[in-house]
Amino acid sequence: MPDKPAQETAAQQAGTVPCRVVVCRDCCCGSAKVTGVDHAAQTARLRAAVPMRTSECLDVCEQANVIVVQPSAAGRAAGGRPVWLGMVNDPAATEDIVGWVRAGGPGIAPRPDILDLYAFTSPRLRAGRP
Repeated sequence: MPDKPAQETAAQQAGTVPCRVVVCRDCCCGSAKVTGVDHAAQTARLRAAVPMRTSECLDVCEQANVIVVQPSAAGRAAGGRPVWLGMVNDPAATEDIVGWVRAGGPGIAPRPDILDLYAFTSPRLRAGRP
């Protein structure tokens, strides 16, 4: 069941939807299958810094650890779409995500070039679904 942080709920009550991250934490992502990563520290860092929720398997296990950055309402209105990031197994990449989300995320702030290394096409778009 997804987590829902207080800051997201407060923002929604105020009539806005913030930029947020969805962190896959199921069969591969967040598990011992991805070695050498402090999964708990990554999740704790994101939860402390930005609106975040966890998800069950997102069906892209070959990309573990997967994080999806969802645009805010304003970002979506400006053309921003969810950005799927895979193999986010380095604390520096987590910090790059935090910085981008705090700056506004998709549709508001340009994606840092370094995150292009992690970006991939979502399974829905690969399958030709919206």
